Amino acid sequence: MSHVRDVDTAEFNQYVIERSYEVPVVVDFWAEWCQPCRTLGPTLERLTEEADGAFELAKVDVDQNQALAGQMGVQGIPTVVAFKDGQLVDRFTGALPEPQVEKWLAGFVPNPLDEFVAVANGLVNQGREEEAAAMYRKVLEADGQHAGAAVALASLILGDGDTQAALEILEPLPASVEVDRLRAAARLGNPGEMSVEDLEAKVAGDPENESVKVDLAKARIAGHQYEQGLDLLLEVITRKGDLMDDARTAVLDVFEVLGADSPLTIEYRRRLANALF
Repeated sequence: MSHVRDVDTAEFNQYVIERSYEVPVVVDFWAEWCQPCRTLGPTLERLTEEADGAFELAKVDVDQNQALAGQMGVQGIPTVVAFKDGQLVDRFTGALPEPQVEKWLAGFVPNPLDEFVAVANGLVNQGREEEAAAMYRKVLEADGQHAGAAVALASLILGDGDTQAALEILEPLPASVEVDRLRAAARLGNPGEMSVEDLEAKVAGDPENESVKVDLAKARIAGHQYEQGLDLLLEVITRKGDLMDDARTAVLDVFEVLGADSPLTIEYRRRLANALF
């Protein structure tokens, strides 16, 4: 079944306005003589068929429906208008490149993968994390850059302590506040199998061992003892030894996890600057 149809003025209310209460409808105002229309039209038609019913495309020939084009404020062609729930929700004029058209469509066309993630999120809220993780993985099999699934799955995996797997899941994603926060949390990670108590004992026995101090700092941070961990990292930075850069990166990762507005971030950012300079 095709999801593309030619629509005239008499059919516009039925096949665009009324139909948009059931599924988003995109309207392509075009003309046979318009070269940009010939470029954009096939792209819209192919994307519509690939969406397989997620939205429909109504094509309106402006030469045959001049009054309708005027009512819709069409001043140049191609003009593309989107309707949802009986309302005009977005529009553009000109032959946009396909990636921009796809981004435009994503603003109002429901994504089945998003709905799948929403169900998985509900499972997490019910404590059914294994089932949710399986659903997130299925989404990522279909779209490895689906941010919602990747962020949710990485969060679950981090909770289990598998920092490397979390980083691998997040690796394809572009930067964002949440992605950067999770990457920072994963980099801080788990310093190893030694407990905080064992690490403290090693530091007490070898106060000059900066590697153990960094591990202890990360262990404290993993236990949300941020101040104690940051203090140790600043101590390593102040010495300006071989692990200075590692400690500095860890401090910046803590800032990412806490957020720029955190009082601890504000205080320790100042202290970091003093330690560095």
